[in-house]
Amino acid sequence: MKLYRLSLLMLVLGGSVVAQTQKFTMAEAVNGLRSNLAVKNISQFSWTGDGKSYIQAVKGGYLTTDLKTGKRDTLVSLTQLNKHFTDKKLKAVPQIKFINGSQGYFNANDQMVWVEKSGNDWKIKNAVSVESEAANVKVFGDNETFAYTVKNNLYVNRNGKAIAVTNDSDENIISGQSVHRNEFGIDGGIFPAPNSESVAFYRMDQTMVADYPIIDWSVTPAVNHNIKYPMVGQTSHEVTLGVFNIKNQSTTFLKIEGEKDQYLTAITWSPDSKYIFVGVLNRGQNHLKMNQYDAATGNFIKTIFEETDSKYVEPQHPLVFFPNSNTDFIWQSQRTGYNHLFHYSLDKGLISQITKGDWLVTDILGFNEKKKEIYFASTKETPLERHLYKINWANFKMQRLDNADGMHTGILSTDGNYLYDVYSNADTPRIANIINTNTFKTSNILTAENPLKKYQRPEIKSVSLKADDGTLLYGKIILPTDFDPNKKYPVIVYLYNGPHLQLVTNTFPASGNLWYEYMAQNGYIIFTMDGRGSSNRGLKFEQAVFRNLGTTEMNDQMKGVDYLKSLPYVDAERMGIHGWSFGGFMTTSFMLRHPEVFKVGVAGGPVIDWKMYEIMYGERYMDTPQENPQGYATANLLDKVQNLKGKLLMIHGAQDDVVVWQHSVKFLKSAVDNGIQLDYFVYPGHPHNVIGKDRVHLMQKVTDYFDQYLKK
Repeated sequence: MKLYRLSLLMLVLGGSVVAQTQKFTMAEAVNGLRSNLAVKNISQFSWTGDGKSYIQAVKGGYLTTDLKTGKRDTLVSLTQLNKHFTDKKLKAVPQIKFINGSQGYFNANDQMVWVEKSGNDWKIKNAVSVESEAANVKVFGDNETFAYTVKNNLYVNRNGKAIAVTNDSDENIISGQSVHRNEFGIDGGIFPAPNSESVAFYRMDQTMVADYPIIDWSVTPAVNHNIKYPMVGQTSHEVTLGVFNIKNQSTTFLKIEGEKDQYLTAITWSPDSKYIFVGVLNRGQNHLKMNQYDAATGNFIKTIFEETDSKYVEPQHPLVFFPNSNTDFIWQSQRTGYNHLFHYSLDKGLISQITKGDWLVTDILGFNEKKKEIYFASTKETPLERHLYKINWANFKMQRLDNADGMHTGILSTDGNYLYDVYSNADTPRIANIINTNTFKTSNILTAENPLKKYQRPEIKSVSLKADDGTLLYGKIILPTDFDPNKKYPVIVYLYNGPHLQLVTNTFPASGNLWYEYMAQNGYIIFTMDGRGSSNRGLKFEQAVFRNLGTTEMNDQMKGVDYLKSLPYVDAERMGIHGWSFGGFMTTSFMLRHPEVFKVGVAGGPVIDWKMYEIMYGERYMDTPQENPQGYATANLLDKVQNLKGKLLMIHGAQDDVVVWQHSVKFLKSAVDNGIQLDYFVYPGHPHNVIGKDRVHLMQKVTDYFDQYLKK
């Protein structure tokens, strides 16, 4: 690293011309934005409880900054903490959750540690040992009780005493963890009651799901680790919701009726801890009931509302109760075609639709109770950006809070009077501001320098095309850094075009990916576009691919191909395509279903046959193979391998538990059976995504393949 800095300094001293022609190394192109080229940020930003100052992590400790005076003070340092650890010293500042400016807690050294300020120093108030295998640690609202899992069982720790909530010897009965393969916005399985006296938890029984082998090749002989992988149309797992009363040490299960393999989503406690709300979604994913249950008895109270859709309903957020209300809440729904906020009352039902329009809410940031205001992020200005707004839930007056183009995220103070706004755009690496939500006065607290300013950067142009039904599609073209309009260049189309992802936004860097820029520095044009089926464009846009994954998406991407062919500097005979996961499926589909278009393809972690994909995602977009045989047949690539004309490199992680290895292995078998040659590479030890230093190896392999077969 020191040598690198010295060489960089020599480049700078040697003259700006030399410095600005610096090219990315492959390591920088792949991991640079997370290492030596990282954009400066405010780490672990949080508001103090009174909203008058904010906390941030710095090397060696935490700082607090007073909003009024701008004065900065050390809140707590690593040195102060390490006084209390005799044997296992903390090597870095732990991630402290501050309860207020004088108390906090963290998890380190197999302990939950509570600290509090004592004069100018900090002392350990309490420390509780936690098993080394503990995972999914969740601290309750009282900031003392916490729950965690060890293997498949759930535990609660109160007053330093560990209580076993479950004791299942069968490892396939799992409590307190995510279920339904993290679909439906699920990111955990522990739900503490607001009063910290009880905890709700998912219990997933997957004993009935077929075993699926994941082989560990790092040991000799190799060892098999079975996972449960429920494939479309087959037997799924069964989930229930338990409620553990800590005082009584007893568990009650909610009496939820319906199919055994239905989905339980959007788990929410009422603020008074009396009721639990569960979104009960049928396996067909087209009928949602929002049900209310008595937390103490598990009894069903009533259905608050229902949502149905001819294609699918996809709940992704729990209820958000209004401040100091046990009856009124916000529900986020796409029922009008875009994700919007709906005000419900337990007594009166639907009160109002709070936000409206051909745009969607992406995040609720919080409330200003006194002013009856809700704060949120949305795509209102353009799908390519996110901006921050407030809206009055009584009169629906809405105001935008930020004033700069780009992708904004926000953290609201507890009282709603201040908003931390951090954003970037094509020309702005990162800016962080504090916005007074009453006066709209903005104070800058960070303007990050451009870490790429000494590098040779390509020209990037925004592209807008129209799908065959007139839908606007957004893309970008990245030109070679030595671009000459009189030359013809090879092109690589990078794509994903699947659900829940958006590649094209107004963010930094404008390319979206330094590997694109690396390729531009080496004489390639890069093109990327979000077709129908991808995220943040509303329900019609997303559902256009329903029951026919791969078809509408390819039609849209062909509009991009036609655009590229219309450019005089594009060599239509040297077009390549690359994508991973859904993008790997799209890459392989193009090479087989439109074999005349691309000379070279590199497909990573590709779905080859949707019949081998998991139930929750697969059945949402394709229904079951029994219900939609034609859709599955059209998308199946195993019987189309004989169409391959160009060069295809397929890559897979050997421990992939998302798109299981069998997809590409069966494709290889089909290629052998049909006498078709292709290239193949496996990454042992990696699951669905190849990350870390090995990703440099991966992208070098991808680059070499394009260099070998796409460059003249």
